[in-house]
Amino acid sequence: MRSIKLIDITLRESNAFRESALSFKEKLEVARGLDRLRVDALELPPIATGKADQLSNKTIASVVNCALTAAVDMTGSSVEETWESIRMAKHPRLNVLAPTSPVQMEYMAHKKAPAMLEAITETVKKCRFFCEIVEFSALDATRAERDFLYKALDAAVQAGASRVTLCDSAGIFLPDEFAAFVSEVRSNVPSLENIDICVQISDEMNMAAACAAAAVKAGAVGVKCTVTSAGYPTLEQMSRFIRVKGVDLDINSGLRVTELSRTISTLSHLLETQRTETSSFDTVVGNDISGVCLSENDQISDVISVVRQLGYELSDEDYAKVYEAFRRVAVKKSFVGTRELDAIVASTAMQVPTTYRIERYVINSGNIITATANLTLEKDGQKFRSVAIGDGPVDAAFLAIEQIIGHHYELDDFQIQTVTEGREAMGSALVKLRANGKLYSGNGISTDIIGASIRAYISALNKIVYEEG
Repeated sequence: MRSIKLIDITLRESNAFRESALSFKEKLEVARGLDRLRVDALELPPIATGKADQLSNKTIASVVNCALTAAVDMTGSSVEETWESIRMAKHPRLNVLAPTSPVQMEYMAHKKAPAMLEAITETVKKCRFFCEIVEFSALDATRAERDFLYKALDAAVQAGASRVTLCDSAGIFLPDEFAAFVSEVRSNVPSLENIDICVQISDEMNMAAACAAAAVKAGAVGVKCTVTSAGYPTLEQMSRFIRVKGVDLDINSGLRVTELSRTISTLSHLLETQRTETSSFDTVVGNDISGVCLSENDQISDVISVVRQLGYELSDEDYAKVYEAFRRVAVKKSFVGTRELDAIVASTAMQVPTTYRIERYVINSGNIITATANLTLEKDGQKFRSVAIGDGPVDAAFLAIEQIIGHHYELDDFQIQTVTEGREAMGSALVKLRANGKLYSGNGISTDIIGASIRAYISALNKIVYEEG
């Protein structure tokens, strides 16, 4: 029986669901949900915002068990940086996205056919240097000149691509036409004989699922899907097709069908709900994800209002400390967003004596082993040690801490970002824990993302212990 791979591109195409970018927490929730469904692979977009995207990819790589694919486009994205962001995943992959139709080559890549062939070969070779499994996606393949398309696919395979994806980016084919197209491509490119062919089909005519089904019948082994409708076949549509026609076509999939409805319902609400928060502070234009930005002209009452919107209830003394720190940042910047305000609260408010100290920690993680954390904390002169396994190094570390303290606190938010540039960049982690309905935040800084995350968790934990004690 042939196993059909369902590859989710929800995170790669997240802008199709909503105008505002997904936050780090939302990306992580989507990744975890899809991983629980046991999709064959998750696909991430090309790195666009430097360190922020790299840190986001690294964290997702640490928590998922399925294959993780990072896209590499032809506009100069750094292959090495993209690879570094996912290399700790259990099954890392790179996917080279290359336009193959004349119109897309001209306007997306500004290249003619010969130059595009050279670029495809060079990019795939570079990806193959870093990564064992490299995919080549022929964008707009159905509108490409056939001779060029065949040469492009052959060039990618010869350069090291072990799978290819044929894209009907314009959604112009009927099911029988697309099935014939898949068969035609395989028969005209001999190097594809032992190469997996996947398909990515636009739903312009509301026929993407039917075209995907026809492609599977014609020999395709993978289909690019999304959680809910975003112009591509959905996981639910392809799962239903495999369930109904699986016996007749001798196909199956590894998708966890029993979890499908609940997960889709949860993630659909997250993806399709636009942020509607508005306030008097929206007068300052910025790119902070919440839409709430503050300037140096805002008063302490304005800052307190936003801090409360973030979920914090502080003392008058702490509000004063936060405002003072806010002013120091605001005079140097045109605006202060909620993420920066979160960090200010975490590092300024509710500073308490240290109850738990980090003695040592050892984290083991990789693409062929289960993440484990061996962590020792000190409290009142006594040392407490715990070993835990988790979905990734951060999850394992947090579980080890919970085993030591004997309590689970709700993780309300978790963010990471860079504070310096270069290979030895410092990473800042923000952890928000909820205890008895109240929010406590902690901040940690380190060149090690995991170390910064542990420090942030302990910082928030000490605040909870102090107040409860």
